[in-house]
Amino acid sequence: MKIVTHSPAETIEAAKKLGSMLRAGDMIAYKGGLGAGKTTFTRGLAIGLGLGDNVSSPTFALVNEYRGDKITLYHFDMYRISTEEGLESTGFYDYDFENNVAAVEWSENIAEFLPKDTIHITIASLGENDREITIEDGGRFAAAWD
Repeated sequence: MKIVTHSPAETIEAAKKLGSMLRAGDMIAYKGGLGAGKTTFTRGLAIGLGLGDNVSSPTFALVNEYRGDKITLYHFDMYRISTEEGLESTGFYDYDFENNVAAVEWSENIAEFLPKDTIHITIASLGENDREITIEDGGRFAAAWD
């Protein structure tokens, strides 16, 4: 499924819609270059999950956690991680993915270690504010955009 947005606000709205449909155990794997809008999209996911909009890039922290009463969103940056040893050193395997949601930037660096049912989102810049967002989810969310 492809969605085209024309502003950061539209990208947040699309992600908010998706976030409202996520459930515990979901993992989002992002692909997209620097400045593509991965963190902006994550802001929308957090809003959709009821966690507010105080989302920032996890570039230097490697992971940011956004906690709610019922669910936590783990937001990872795997830009500098490319091996299983590196992944282990982040504490990745210690997080409670079964009961929460995770969003992973630069997921292509750890693709072989992600669960089989991971939701893949590719964000491509089409211009200054225009983005093409491709969601590969096995059709789970398609009806929301019909």
